[in-house]
Amino acid sequence: MTASASKLLPKPWIAAIAPYVPGRATTDSGRKAAKLSSNENPLGTAPEARAAYAAAAETLERYPDAGATALREAIAAHYGIEAERVIHGTGSDEVLHLAAGAFAGPGDEVLYVRYGFSVYPIAARRVGATPVEAADSDYATDIDALLAAVTPRTRVVFVANPNNPTGTYTSKAGIARLHAGLPADCLLVVDQAYTEYLDPQDDDGALELARTQPNVLVTRTFSKIFGLAAERIGWGYGPAEMIEAMHRIRAPFNVTTGGQAAAVASLHATDFVEASRAHNARWRGWFEAEVAKLGNAGLRAVPSKANFVLVLFEGETTAEEAFTRLMERGFIVRWLPGQGLRHGLRITIGTEEQTRAIVAALREIVGG
Repeated sequence: MTASASKLLPKPWIAAIAPYVPGRATTDSGRKAAKLSSNENPLGTAPEARAAYAAAAETLERYPDAGATALREAIAAHYGIEAERVIHGTGSDEVLHLAAGAFAGPGDEVLYVRYGFSVYPIAARRVGATPVEAADSDYATDIDALLAAVTPRTRVVFVANPNNPTGTYTSKAGIARLHAGLPADCLLVVDQAYTEYLDPQDDDGALELARTQPNVLVTRTFSKIFGLAAERIGWGYGPAEMIEAMHRIRAPFNVTTGGQAAAVASLHATDFVEASRAHNARWRGWFEAEVAKLGNAGLRAVPSKANFVLVLFEGETTAEEAFTRLMERGFIVRWLPGQGLRHGLRITIGTEEQTRAIVAALREIVGG
């Protein structure tokens, strides 16, 4: 027996995974900082959700409802969909993994756009499928490039809308054209983690496609506008047969009792959600306009529909240098060289104070 044969090794597709790297929460020095690296809600969490979460502590000795019945029914009532076609997950990340796990495997391909969410290639490799990256169009999803990359081996196509980490948006017509161009045995997953930040007229039609088509799944999360990132609650909606297959590999008791209760309550906290959307729209617009004023110093903001902005550094100051100097000034942002964005920083829209302060810091760093 050879030495290699006597050693326990992971499957080669697992060894090929580049682990997900979360946004940093502390500076190099450990000092208190404005955390603008993970796209969390700067307004916090709705009081109703906090109260529901606290009340759930009365039953800590009990397992949570494995079927998340109340949560799925609340989601269904809120969005006008069928509860039996809703699947719950530990964040929308788990639902994305379930989609790849149920419909792709060794010999298959999983397709996504360049500068897409970093979980997509991980979900592909985890099940032995081959991740395939399609070209972008100025950091946005290129429908033609995606369709051109489809092969007989393509089983799943992931599209984030708005996209993370670029913040770009694909229109309803674009999503419909993408779906129409896919073969029937290929699953289209539209990842709508940031959809609540969109204006009503920006509905991309994916939820309706998931209602009427046999090969479309929509995923969403309570981590962003609802402010429940700590509890990791996501969900997906699609055809009944698809959801049933995903349930077969879903971990039992995957969403906590407190998380389920807080999520249900947050769906009724309409004032908080509207305030969060309005705050984001106002300060994202202001932030993008201020970055535009630094264009002579090489800064450019990719137009965003989410609660963050990707700032490109195309002048003398590099993104890496700006990342370090911002940290020295008490701001943690997201530098993503592992996703081909060595020249960009993803910056969450924070409070008014944080947003004004980081613009001042950027102006000082680049000399604008």
